[in-house]
Amino acid sequence: MKNRISDFPTVYLLVCIIILSAGCRSQQIGRTFRQSDVFNKHFTGFMLYNPEKQKVVYEQNSDKYFTPASNTKLFTFYTSLKILGDSIPGLKYGVSHDSLFFWGTGDPSLLHPDLITLPGRTKQSRVYEFLRSRSEKLFYVTTPVKVTGFGPGWGWDDYNDYYSAERAPLPIYGNIVRLKATSVSAWSAQPAFFKSYFVEKSLLQRLLPPSSYVFQRDPVSNLFTFDPSLFQKEIVHDMPFRYSEQLLTEILSDTLHKAVNLINRKPVKAGQTLYSVRADSLYKKLMQESDNFIAEQLLLICASQFSDTLSSDSIIAYSTHKLLNDLPDAPVWVDGSGLSRYNLFTPRSIVRLLQKIQATIPQDRLFSILPAGGQSGTIKNFYKGDTPYVFAKTGSLGNVHCLSGYIVTKKRKVLLFSFMHNNYTGSSIPIKEEMEKVLKLARDKY
Repeated sequence: MKNRISDFPTVYLLVCIIILSAGCRSQQIGRTFRQSDVFNKHFTGFMLYNPEKQKVVYEQNSDKYFTPASNTKLFTFYTSLKILGDSIPGLKYGVSHDSLFFWGTGDPSLLHPDLITLPGRTKQSRVYEFLRSRSEKLFYVTTPVKVTGFGPGWGWDDYNDYYSAERAPLPIYGNIVRLKATSVSAWSAQPAFFKSYFVEKSLLQRLLPPSSYVFQRDPVSNLFTFDPSLFQKEIVHDMPFRYSEQLLTEILSDTLHKAVNLINRKPVKAGQTLYSVRADSLYKKLMQESDNFIAEQLLLICASQFSDTLSSDSIIAYSTHKLLNDLPDAPVWVDGSGLSRYNLFTPRSIVRLLQKIQATIPQDRLFSILPAGGQSGTIKNFYKGDTPYVFAKTGSLGNVHCLSGYIVTKKRKVLLFSFMHNNYTGSSIPIKEEMEKVLKLARDKY
């Protein structure tokens, strides 16, 4: 008993040192925020959380709502993990007599130039090969969809940019035309189906209005123009086309070299499912490239698991009420990609989401999907270390920059964080540099 009593002051002293040390570390982070001229010029939210101790290390405005931009994709990712399996359902089909009827699930991989190789090469889309090899007559069945091409709150003038590819029940070629050009006489369109849709701009068109785009599309139709005076170097440009199911059948017929007919009723009661690509191939493009199109289509694929009607709203409602009902603050969630400024989340809700993701997927797999600081994805040029220590999703819109994910400390502990910045002016570079100070401090001190 005497020895135990004599040991008590030593144990007590060690406990006090540990508590004081932890307090000093959080104070250092707090001091960085208070002294930051960068953070104090706009609305900043932050939470750093230690899941091992189930303790908030530091927070600022963590209960306030922010525009998340592409941090929204973390919600889409988690929903997909909970609903979809290892492979993506590519389409549903049924056979009746000498006819094959098929319809869409939202899968974006059919002849997507970044997900599979194209016809004429060694490997092709599983869905493409399936349709090409069938001896039956092909009929595409119109799919009930409760989405428009664009999501709520998207920029109306982004139609010319690759990140605004239209949502669809069965996309093809990623719903983009990939244009490559070195000169007026040496340019190509993929799919080649669209090359006849392009016309050279007149001299007047080149002047009014002025534009830096070599290729442009009409806002409401598939009428494309190009300006040969801007062919100064090699150009690769992805441009969304206006999608319709009638156009889909025309492109498929052209690509398959056999007729694909469009019908508006399903002559078979239930369909079989053909799976296409591994789910992680979509998740990596979703996370590392922050691909908006993949995000939107993933929600439609999730919806296809519950109903023949593809609806982003229905799956967001399902996820919010069934999968995310334990978040500290109810999310305002309207699209899969974060293109909409109607989305609103709090840093502490995102940290809770990160916990849920962490509990759903093994860490090695998760970290291979997320961008790694200094190594891959949208943070390849930031948060560099001898080894990657930040694994996180970025989110950027005009005057918005967010970063949420995981920090691996020097003691090999994993901390969760959400950094959200709204209403800043100028470049995001100073914000990223200031964020790096905080994240390095967390890495080194914990």
